[in-house]
Amino acid sequence: ILGFVRRRRRLCDRVRARRVRAGAEMKGVSAIPAVAIIPSPLFLWRVKVILFLLWGLCCCKIGWDSVMRMSVDLRDLFLYEAFLYYNPLLLVALMIWLWGVNLWVFAQSSVNYAKVFDLSQTHLSHREIWRCATWLTLVVPTSMTAYLYLYSHGEVSLAASQPVFFCMLSF
Repeated sequence: ILGFVRRRRRLCDRVRARRVRAGAEMKGVSAIPAVAIIPSPLFLWRVKVILFLLWGLCCCKIGWDSVMRMSVDLRDLFLYEAFLYYNPLLLVALMIWLWGVNLWVFAQSSVNYAKVFDLSQTHLSHREIWRCATWLTLVVPTSMTAYLYLYSHGEVSLAASQPVFFCMLSF
């Protein structure tokens, strides 16, 4: 292992020296080998935000097209059914987000909530709770979009089974 580390270090030193010689007049050239370059957390966060916005735009577009495809009478019945199916799921997602906020407030105020509530040391942190809430927040509107699409295209029995299928998968 030491021989590999030494060879790797010599290779990196040679690459740095070659870059310095070749690009001494160029400003801003990094001397870090290409193997060691990884994307920054800020860049990854921006990619996640762009993907989230793209996902939201797709869900809104499919949902809007599906609702506008129906007649006015059918639209009222449909929106009532969608409210009945998905209102509890959205409330559960909101509850999990607020649970994470509650744990975050405890962590910021340096209150040892694990000791207050007599929890074991393997309890979830606010970040883990928010990660679960994020996935639930993504899956519920995706399921709702599938419900809208199936209902508007005449597959009422498949649309009615969509929330049940979602509940079986998520819980």
